[in-house]
Amino acid sequence: MPALDHLAGLFYPELAPLGTFTEVLAEQVPEPYRQLLAHHEHMTVSVERFHASRVDVQVLATRTDGDFYSRKIVLHRQSDGRPVLFGIPRLNLRFLDDEVREEIQSERIPLGRVLIEHNILREVQLGSLYRIVPGPDLCEMFRLTQATPTYGRTAFIYLDGYLAIELLEIVPPE
Repeated sequence: MPALDHLAGLFYPELAPLGTFTEVLAEQVPEPYRQLLAHHEHMTVSVERFHASRVDVQVLATRTDGDFYSRKIVLHRQSDGRPVLFGIPRLNLRFLDDEVREEIQSERIPLGRVLIEHNILREVQLGSLYRIVPGPDLCEMFRLTQATPTYGRTAFIYLDGYLAIELLEIVPPE
């Protein structure tokens, strides 16, 4: 689970507050989670289609290390404010022009939408899928009263053939 440990470790010294993760195969992921996670698309597109609503981003924390910008976020449906995704993206800003970089760092627009609207040549690759028992932080962000199991993934976005973005993405229990 190197990508998971690395991405979560940007904001969580230990995984327990976020949850307990078990790597699973796509065949072990039940619907609708498989539809939401087991693909090579932006999660922004996937959750907006699934929930029939555009989403807004809430940035909970950020971190900058040289050329790398990371943030801990929750996407919320515009229709009712319900959380639909927790994520930790880590971007290599060298691969983005100034306008795109500024738009991302403005923290007002979901990352996927910025990349799509700027028509940046990108390839999304699924990394690993996880069954997750939410820890206290994830329960709070998803407004859960109990730790109901859910699913998530790691993914990688290549821009012009270069690895530019690493992602941890978790959807709330349905």
